[in-house]
Amino acid sequence: MASLSGAKRIVVKIGSALLVDRDSGALRADWLRALAEDVAMLKARGADVILVSSGSIALGRGVLGLGLGTLALEQSQAAAAVGQIRLARAYEEVLAPHGITTGQVLVTLEDSADRRRYLNSRATLETLLGYGVVPIVNENDTIATDEIRYGDNDRLAAQVAVTVGADVAVLLSDVDGFYTANPVQDPGAHRFDLIEEITPEIEAMAGDAASGLSKGGMKTKLMAAKTATGAGCALAITQGAVLRPLKALEDGAPCTWFRPKGDPQAARKRWIAAMKPRGTITVDAGAVVALGTGKSLLPAGVAAVTGDFGRGDPVTILGPEGQGLGTGLTRYTSAEARLIRGCRSGDIEAILGYPGRAALIHRDDMAT
Repeated sequence: MASLSGAKRIVVKIGSALLVDRDSGALRADWLRALAEDVAMLKARGADVILVSSGSIALGRGVLGLGLGTLALEQSQAAAAVGQIRLARAYEEVLAPHGITTGQVLVTLEDSADRRRYLNSRATLETLLGYGVVPIVNENDTIATDEIRYGDNDRLAAQVAVTVGADVAVLLSDVDGFYTANPVQDPGAHRFDLIEEITPEIEAMAGDAASGLSKGGMKTKLMAAKTATGAGCALAITQGAVLRPLKALEDGAPCTWFRPKGDPQAARKRWIAAMKPRGTITVDAGAVVALGTGKSLLPAGVAAVTGDFGRGDPVTILGPEGQGLGTGLTRYTSAEARLIRGCRSGDIEAILGYPGRAALIHRDDMAT
């Protein structure tokens, strides 16, 4: 069974009901400080940690005195604008004493649906993690117009896990796992410790959200589990209200684990390999050797560019004899690639007029 022990990259989803007191609308500061200890524990092992956090609307509605009723779109956006700055500051204040730097990343559904924005999101998160930062990710609720949310932060957490190639995602919930029925309504309901596959029978057992502060229910958690496990990421649903919930999970607290299908990198490469190429990049003999050792494709190794493609589009990589070497997602348009082919990465800014990325196709965006 999967666990936090040994995980190299972990995405943790935190719901509004855990962060914000339902009655007062105030931040649960003691709980958040305890969570910061968990994050510090994982970081001390060398793990990357990303927090996908709800709470901006819940915090903002408390400040604005909007109560617990259903909000109009413009009220939700106003509450998010007021609450988001408080949410970011709260995370900064609890993690700073542990020597951990935080960064705020606000995303929308379009950021994962559009390949160019997807690559931007991935590059930003990878860079932050490379600097040891803990990104705090949330839906950009101040501008989102599709029912204000991505849908819910359960599915957003799963998408983030896929984007960064996480090996574990944890959904901190108000229940300690996935049950055969709603345990509040059915005393005979029992919890699954491990779900190998999400079947139609499993889906039929899911219920809807009950909290006045959050929108996610078990249906959305199952959708998140499908997304995560399909990309090779294990996912856990566990009780989040306890102090130090991640340590509790590691120590054997009740939960439900969803088994992943393969590993994240292998799943990502299968996804890339299945794409229809929009163009072709032919490389020289030196690049063939470099790619064979798992390195990224640099502009210096490119001999020719054909086709009309945009940044983030899939392209076929060919060797000097026309042999197929794989498929990759290009970080430059076809016009830009033609301009910088054969050039050193340090010359890209002078040629294009702006700083570019060193790699034309990063090794993580390549299926060979």
